Amino acid sequence: MTVGLSLSRWVGIMLKEFIQLKRDRLTFGMIIGIPVMQLILFGFAINSDPKSLPTAVLSADNGVYERTLLWALKNSGYFRIEREVRSEEEADALLARGEVQFVVTVPENFSRKLARGERPVLLVEADATDPSATGNAVAALGAIARNALARDLQGPLARLNPVADPVDLRVLRRYNPEAVTQYNIVPGLMGVILTMTMILMTGLAMTRERERGTFENLLSTPALPIEVMTGKIVPYIMIGLIQVTIVIGAAQLLFGVPLLGSVPLLYLCVFLFIAANLTLGITFSSIAQNQLQAMQMTFFFFLPSMLLSGFMFPFRGMPEWAQWIGSVLPLTHFLHLVRGIMLKGNTLAMLWPNIWPILLFMTVVIGIGLLVYRRTLD
Repeated sequence: MTVGLSLSRWVGIMLKEFIQLKRDRLTFGMIIGIPVMQLILFGFAINSDPKSLPTAVLSADNGVYERTLLWALKNSGYFRIEREVRSEEEADALLARGEVQFVVTVPENFSRKLARGERPVLLVEADATDPSATGNAVAALGAIARNALARDLQGPLARLNPVADPVDLRVLRRYNPEAVTQYNIVPGLMGVILTMTMILMTGLAMTRERERGTFENLLSTPALPIEVMTGKIVPYIMIGLIQVTIVIGAAQLLFGVPLLGSVPLLYLCVFLFIAANLTLGITFSSIAQNQLQAMQMTFFFFLPSMLLSGFMFPFRGMPEWAQWIGSVLPLTHFLHLVRGIMLKGNTLAMLWPNIWPILLFMTVVIGIGLLVYRRTLD
């Protein structure tokens, strides 16, 4: 029997979908929240030309030309001189921990040699693990030095003014001297892949059981909430470690990414990061009523993790409020950890400032997950 099209039936089905969207507050919130989040993040937080990059100065000269150059660096907007260091070891430690982006070394008798026309050396060391974060600042260095000294090189020193470069500016790109993009991207992909897969897989764990009707059987067992959560997490930890091993192997064989640090230390950091993501996924699955909601929560977390962690855009190029949000995300700290181990050879003491935030995040998420799970039991 052939049934013709009915406008009333079509309108009824359409109204039914609107009613379901109205009842599903999470989906409705995603419809509104994701465009707003993208607008704010892309419009205000994303900046491919970072300014005010933290800079340290190692100076053995206190002459007028040195002060002129340092003030010119500040006024350029690219460099924010935060501290003066007393030794090369202290400067190396600051670069290795990622506390500064540049170290400017002014040698002894810099101003005297400049006045004599001897073109003194000015050494600028850059943390080049992320070439996009330092590229524009490094490119501007030559013009900054020339313009800064042009006003001072007058009168008896006018003979030095036509010289293209009165200062022998030497830029040393540390940890990635050839500015190879893969050295920055490939280690970061390790964190992105783990964030996507770990949260998504575990986020569907309990919601899948709830939809299949097996969750009630789990609740009827004497298993404690912590036993259920950890029992579901451990298998995925093994999956995550396998994924990391594949990524590390590909990084070495296909892209030639160096691995200067300790492999056991790298796997320890990976283990902590995997555990943090898995606890978040379990918490999402405890809150969500179905698999669709769990996937929506995962995407809602994954989007700012990609944009605010420093993976796609320079972290220091974002405004301060965006950096505060990014500092809460485990991926932000994991990127510092994995790049620090692979490209810088960092030790555990150097990595600790980025390890404890992941541990704190995991502790808070576990507490929320246990609280939600107990409510489910009641």
